[in-house]
Amino acid sequence: MSEESPRTGMAQSLLREIARALAALAETGACDAIDLRSLPLTGGDRADLETALGRGEVAATFDASGQSEVWETRHAGVWWVRHLGGDGRVAAETIEITPIPDILAAHPDDIRASAAALMAELAETTEETAHV
Repeated sequence: MSEESPRTGMAQSLLREIARALAALAETGACDAIDLRSLPLTGGDRADLETALGRGEVAATFDASGQSEVWETRHAGVWWVRHLGGDGRVAAETIEITPIPDILAAHPDDIRASAAALMAELAETTEETAHV
């Protein structure tokens, strides 16, 4: 992203929108998301937004149908979520205002399957130990 890229003021508009959404999250628990790919952001706007939000302490990179990066900004509850396509280009990018992005939360079906698998493993281990 070029520092020389023009700025349109979109970063400041987005920061105000993020601030309102963060206040709503704090007051009511309402989550929100902003699709950055749907907005006419210039490289300068994007650089300004990234600088203003910064990076916090929590980050994750994982591969699920392409590489994804998620990081909490320096503002608790404001997350930058970026999904890359197979070619390494940004395929989707959002700012999520939420305690934790859905993509990081385990799906209930996966939790049920894991619970059943762990119980089965424990049952096997108990049976094997009983025969020793």
